[in-house]
Amino acid sequence: MTDEDNRERPRKIVHVDMDAFYASVEQRDNPELRGVPVAVGSPAARGVVAAASYEARKFGVHSAMPSVTAQRKCLDLIFVKPRFDVYKAVSLQIRAIFAEYTPMIEPLSLDEAYLDVTENLKGMEIATEIAAEIRARIKAATGLNASAGISYNKFLAKMASDLNKPNGQAVITPKNGPAFVEQLPVKKFHGVGPATAEKMHRLGIETGADLKEKTLDFLVEHFGKSGPYFYGIARGIDNRQVKPDRVRKSVGAEDTFAEDIHSYEPAREGLQPLIAKVWGYCEANEIGAKTVTLKVKYADFSQITRSKTVTAPLPAIAELEDVADILLAPIFPPRKGIRLLGVSLSSLERRKSEAMPQLRLAL
Repeated sequence: MTDEDNRERPRKIVHVDMDAFYASVEQRDNPELRGVPVAVGSPAARGVVAAASYEARKFGVHSAMPSVTAQRKCLDLIFVKPRFDVYKAVSLQIRAIFAEYTPMIEPLSLDEAYLDVTENLKGMEIATEIAAEIRARIKAATGLNASAGISYNKFLAKMASDLNKPNGQAVITPKNGPAFVEQLPVKKFHGVGPATAEKMHRLGIETGADLKEKTLDFLVEHFGKSGPYFYGIARGIDNRQVKPDRVRKSVGAEDTFAEDIHSYEPAREGLQPLIAKVWGYCEANEIGAKTVTLKVKYADFSQITRSKTVTAPLPAIAELEDVADILLAPIFPPRKGIRLLGVSLSSLERRKSEAMPQLRLAL
């Protein structure tokens, strides 16, 4: 489909994002946790917050935050151990609702997905009505709130889903898409992490309008293969398709730290949210992984990778954490400070699980 075709008949993309998903499931299942600040994760010294309830967020607690920091910010914070089996079962319930509207579903994790509803199974013309109906169905089936963003491409649908959280939705139309991007700080762009935002700021790029002023050649020179993507989204253009049932070659996550890391415990702590992120993607897509790769970038920007391949797909997040530990421990003490850590999974394959059909039939 050409850009001209897209202008004539814009796609209808919905991004559904569950509100504080893990924490909301825990509050749903335990009445004593309702209305109080809850963090899903471990309160241990090297623990990290996997999800925070909205009551906890009022104190500045958020996912990926070290547990000790979260406890300092909110003295009454209650920690709950993650129950990934429950989150996955609820995610399957939600996915079944999506499937009643469109087969074009691309899960990003257990709690969010893109839906292409341009052509939908209900024959509904208005995407905002589809999103509202899906959110109501999710609430009725699970007792949980979802937010949604509606737009003509994936980037803007993702950005829209954050505008009226929690339990809300927003639409960005083709008419106002480019203007919306122009006023947006680049640090809030989906796909622009802290390190990239910092680099953009050094180049004088603070907003979408600043990004739009840069030529394609400039962006490719400074951001490589991401250059064309940045050039497009600065103009409200994102031609990526919603890809259902895709098996990627690999899935990874990385983070650049505010201060260089020199010891094992902070590094282990920093890996936790990255491990949770890649595991959540695999769980949502029913994918198994046999190869774990650790990426380490030092203060001088030199980097190393360490990998381990196991004989069978990792069965649970605990095993992934164990392999990550095996890869991480030998690099300490480091030759210099560590500015970035990343973890990726490869040798991906569809899981053959007897439990999945039973879960689907039970819905």
